[in-house]
Amino acid sequence: MALALASMGVARADDTVAPPVTAVDELPEGQDVSATVIELAGWVVASKDAQGYPFAIMDKAAAQVLIFDGDGRLRGAAPGLFGSAAGDHTAPGVAGLALREIPGRDRTTPAGRFVGGYGPSIDAGRVLWVDYESAVSIHPTATGVPAEKRAERLASPSPDDNRVTHGCINVSPAFYEQIVRSTFERGGVFYILPDKETIAQTFPEFAKSREATQGEDGRRERSASK
Repeated sequence: MALALASMGVARADDTVAPPVTAVDELPEGQDVSATVIELAGWVVASKDAQGYPFAIMDKAAAQVLIFDGDGRLRGAAPGLFGSAAGDHTAPGVAGLALREIPGRDRTTPAGRFVGGYGPSIDAGRVLWVDYESAVSIHPTATGVPAEKRAERLASPSPDDNRVTHGCINVSPAFYEQIVRSTFERGGVFYILPDKETIAQTFPEFAKSREATQGEDGRRERSASK
């Protein structure tokens, strides 16, 4: 369960006076969070990569959205909907197209590190932009196209049917109002794991740190066996 992160040292080690906060867990029963997500969250806090801002880690393959406050405490974990096409980049010109004009192959959710925040949109009022340049936002599911069954897809225990959007990230209305809106009212950092690229290509500094840590662990193991 994602809530295991709350007790695995993701929050700052020197933070001993803040009262514990119960994170909201909407992930399907029995669904785990990957080791990569756990390691990335720990690295973000240890390296201060988010510079004290709240951050989110989004795993497209597992269809998971994890939200952390500025101190690295897990605030909530929930299933998410992502772009219907697999891919880690935004096609040129997509941001200027109406949703119905975006070709199916270009309905991707880009991977990488993005600094985002609330801002105006042409057709949806004030939205939380993950990446304004590629017009990717995170917002609650809507019922505009009943045939897409977005609410049902979120409720499904499998991540296999969570690829349905034009590129934006959807979460349940309750999770958005309770966790997302309050956490990112003043902006934050968003880390989206790749579909096709390697972690090293998407998050090179994290990958270097992980390699260094694994090398140190190997040396300690060899030393202990002498």
